[in-house]
Amino acid sequence: MTSLSDSARAGVPGTPSPVVSVKPVTLEAPGRGADLQVRISAPTTGSALPVIVFSHGYGSSLEGYGPLTDHWAGHGFVVVQPTHLDSRTVGLAQDDPRTARLWRLRVADLKRVLDRLDVLEAAVPGLSGRVDRDRVAAAGHSFGGQTAGNLLGLRVLDPVSGAGEDLSDPRIKAGVLLATAGRGGADLTPFAAEHFPFLNPSFAHMTTPALVITGDRDDSPLTVRGPEWTADPYHLSPGAKSLLTLFGAEHSLGGIAGYEVRETTDEHPGRVALIQRFTRAYLRHALGVEDAGWTAAKKELAQSATPLGRFVSRPGLAA
Repeated sequence: MTSLSDSARAGVPGTPSPVVSVKPVTLEAPGRGADLQVRISAPTTGSALPVIVFSHGYGSSLEGYGPLTDHWAGHGFVVVQPTHLDSRTVGLAQDDPRTARLWRLRVADLKRVLDRLDVLEAAVPGLSGRVDRDRVAAAGHSFGGQTAGNLLGLRVLDPVSGAGEDLSDPRIKAGVLLATAGRGGADLTPFAAEHFPFLNPSFAHMTTPALVITGDRDDSPLTVRGPEWTADPYHLSPGAKSLLTLFGAEHSLGGIAGYEVRETTDEHPGRVALIQRFTRAYLRHALGVEDAGWTAAKKELAQSATPLGRFVSRPGLAA
């Protein structure tokens, strides 16, 4: 395993490193209908830097999720953010023939990023030779959580045949799924079942270690089950999994989608700070960087007199 420099190990906790961010970097994408636009952010110091490939929620873009992506990059990660075709910045028409395949095209976007990490690394001044491609994680919020989940082993089931293709990727060693959809079928509202047939995931093969983060007030209009629906990726998947449930959090989990964005209905800087600490520490642990930060984050939450959430886990690497 590649050894880490002191600066790469210094991601928990403390003053963040200066960050360099380059956008957009264009990756050719034959058959997609448009080239893929990507943003890459990385600390200006450190070597053997682990990578997070981040999938945005429906309608967002590489411009979103600064509260998470800026934090990760400032604490020793290379963060790669593609803009998917459902982004408002793309303006895909509802009758575009690609609309029905958006979920698959999203997965293809993440795989294309993984395939072209050399190009993305070279696009950032001073980054070449500082990336550890053996330590790569996938993360995503909402629709992006399902997209990232596909690389962890989640399978989208055909609503007619019940078959689901294996789109997992062995290059992904861990994941973070934030406010991600649960089971489909009878758990969906009639509107969701009609308009979003791809919301029919099976977690039975999602074996890659992951941290699932939910809000106990994330009452989605897509499901009849209420906030507990978004905990399905934890409860219904095998292997080492962890679950952080945030008290009082709605779908934006306190404001992770961006700084002062209109999508945030439950602004809460404390929740965002907790997610920052937990995701950073979890990924450093799950990717084999260091364990002390993860131990400290769990202990701090457990001993808080006024905890902002509840944590549970299953035994294994990421527990």
